[in-house]
Amino acid sequence: QVQLVESGGGSVQAGGSLRLSCAASTTFNCMAWFRQPPGKEREGVAAKDIADSTYYSYSVKGRFTISRDNAKNTLYLKMNSLKPEDTAMYYCAAHKSSYCSSTNFDRPYKYNFWGQGTQVTVSS
Repeated sequence: QVQLVESGGGSVQAGGSLRLSCAASTTFNCMAWFRQPPGKEREGVAAKDIADSTYYSYSVKGRFTISRDNAKNTLYLKMNSLKPEDTAMYYCAAHKSSYCSSTNFDRPYKYNFWGQGTQVTVSS
């Protein structure tokens, strides 16, 4: 059974840092992080494929860094300079169909495997 298991969420003050991890049970061509703030739609944050192409949303570029350890089938998201507006449930997502794409890395419909989510709360 294919699984994605996130960890590393928590509560932090504005300006702080957190690192999220997503352990996958198999290898995926494209893996990504999404987030869903309370009462809002899910949005793509960053994606990285097995060929090392990397994509970020405008709202996190320069503050967040996505990385992956292909030997461990694990995806990471290092989040620095956190802001209260980064508060959300963060989800790991993945698909095998292709490499990540700049045109749809942040579209939920592209991904057919999802983790259960890990909460990130940033206080001012």
